[in-house]
Amino acid sequence: PMEGGILYEHGHRMVATTVGILTIVSMLWLLRTEKRRWLRWLGVIALVAVIVQGVLGGLTVLYLLPWWISTSHASLAQLFFSTTVAIALFTSSWWLRGPSAVEEDAKFPIRGLSLAAPILVLSQLALGAAARHKAIGSIYHISWAPVVTGVILWVSLRILLHYAQNRELRIAAVVLLGITFCQVFLGIAAFMTRIAYADAVQPMPLMVTFTVLHVAVGALTMASSVALAILVRRNV
Repeated sequence: PMEGGILYEHGHRMVATTVGILTIVSMLWLLRTEKRRWLRWLGVIALVAVIVQGVLGGLTVLYLLPWWISTSHASLAQLFFSTTVAIALFTSSWWLRGPSAVEEDAKFPIRGLSLAAPILVLSQLALGAAARHKAIGSIYHISWAPVVTGVILWVSLRILLHYAQNRELRIAAVVLLGITFCQVFLGIAAFMTRIAYADAVQPMPLMVTFTVLHVAVGALTMASSVALAILVRRNV
């Protein structure tokens, strides 16, 4: 177990270093070639986020996993990932071709509602991180999940029912729905395996696998909800 922990720590640091280097390259590329000032600043924000993330990671190890640092570390990671996804979106060739504008239906508004999904997803991810680090009980994370899932369904179905003529919005809504359903089932699997192996001396591989997948797909859910909100603001 000790050797495995050392290998994990080295692997984690190598990946973190690689991400940091790529973020620096991305920022320099944006500063050199990008004409949109706000997007250059977004590249700078991404670099600041990854630096703060590294500091929080170091503090987590130094102070032996205090819950408030570990939860902040996990939450900032979600925001950083969503920021990089947004940069990829803003620099894509199809984005530069311009939007396919549609009028907002006054009976079924979507611009404000679309912002609720990423905010609630982020709060759910923070609750999950706090539960993993024993700051709160899992019941808070579990109880909030239906609310977050319900809002995602509300936003996605409203788009599919009233704004499906816009291809970008239709695809983004379907992708968010698919990822969310996967996340819900992974959350159930992670919880059930945690119960099944409650008496195990150390974390069992199946439980670890489902937990890691649940966290990873949670990041995809956050990024997808951010992308959908951006596309709504762009096209509606």
